[in-house]
Amino acid sequence: MGVSYQKGWVRLRGKKWHGCFRRTELDSATKEPKLITASIVLGLRAEMSKSQARERLEVELAKLGGRSSGDQVVPNAAVTFDWFVKNRYLPLKEGDWREETAKVKKYLIQADLVDAFHDYRLENFDKLILQTHLNKLAKSRSKDRVLQIRSYMRAIFAEAVDQGYLPKDPARMVKTPTNLREVDKTTLSWDQLRAALEKLDELSLRDWILMKLDMSNALRPSELFPLRWRCLLEETHALDIQETVYKGKIRHYGKTKGSLTKVPIADILADEILEYREDCRKKGQDTSPNGFMFPGRFGGPMDSSNYRHRVLHKLARELGFPKLNFQVIRRTIATLGKTKGHPKDIQGLMRHTRLATTMDVYMQSLEKEVRTAINSIHDELVATGTEGPTPQQPLAASARSSEGGGNLSNSNHDCSSRIERQNNKEGEKKTIVVPFRGKLLQFAGKMRASNLEDVR
Repeated sequence: MGVSYQKGWVRLRGKKWHGCFRRTELDSATKEPKLITASIVLGLRAEMSKSQARERLEVELAKLGGRSSGDQVVPNAAVTFDWFVKNRYLPLKEGDWREETAKVKKYLIQADLVDAFHDYRLENFDKLILQTHLNKLAKSRSKDRVLQIRSYMRAIFAEAVDQGYLPKDPARMVKTPTNLREVDKTTLSWDQLRAALEKLDELSLRDWILMKLDMSNALRPSELFPLRWRCLLEETHALDIQETVYKGKIRHYGKTKGSLTKVPIADILADEILEYREDCRKKGQDTSPNGFMFPGRFGGPMDSSNYRHRVLHKLARELGFPKLNFQVIRRTIATLGKTKGHPKDIQGLMRHTRLATTMDVYMQSLEKEVRTAINSIHDELVATGTEGPTPQQPLAASARSSEGGGNLSNSNHDCSSRIERQNNKEGEKKTIVVPFRGKLLQFAGKMRASNLEDVR
């Protein structure tokens, strides 16, 4: 385990006291731990006695272990980063990861951390080394990947401290680089989605039904391709998502807790799916309850990656779309759908666990909507409602109020200018009172004067 359960001993060598203790280190040749005797200089003989040297040794051993000297434990920080990750970190974490998730996480840790610090000793790491490495990754990796690597980096060194291999965590204060690559936020318009469906309708009924179902319900590809005919609930016009697929392997769990559930589908779409099933039956395809709705060439579910490259990318090139894949479709439906329902409804459509994921990650602001909001705010400011600004003709200002003041309504009336606007539709004149900018209302002036008297 890289520790020694003894207090060590002191030895005089020349004019200096040396502290000796045993610990295990990783053999560079065999990659196996071996027991060695380590030595550190405690001080000059002229400056301390032997008993003082022993006390100094206990303090140094406590520093090495990051614990009190009473534990009598000396962890070995000379192990390499690669050895610690493979023998101390991953065995603890693998139990919490699903099989597919573990493959991805191990690949990222190996590619961006282990390969970079393979034979680097834990005791040689500091904040500068780790921060520099993360800044370098930010220039070539995506934002999400840099954030993941930072998370893994901090978890690995926190575990090293917790297990006693390091007295201090060098990754604790490592910050996320400011200049990260922008995350793809491509969205399409309703016209572009309709154009894609129209093009698919000319090519294949299966692809048309598949994409229409995906666009209507924003299904993930892992949920869409393993759908079976038993998942179609004809009476309630709904889909019962019972399983997902990942790299050809059927799984009985989804990405989130809400992934496997019943989702309603449009009535017209439900009838079209029934017509598609009848077409499949006439072609001799398997339409039994266990048969796949969108089978591949060998009868199993289609591969989403293959479909993306073979159909969606080709479709994007032909129609001149900036990008088209399942992620873009889900992001588009979440963005365009915010005008069709409440954000909580869109969260239910996307089947996200957290509303923040729907709002912050998937929903994007559109220039048309932003401009509409700006125009609406401006219209309210100039008191023209939401119909947009119209030409206004100022009239003569009303007479000033009499000496001694009056009631509040008279003060507001006297300190305002009247603007008369002709309503072309109704042929009537509409009078709008707009406060004159820069002119202090009389009652407000009196209140301020009163406050000043109180202060005096």
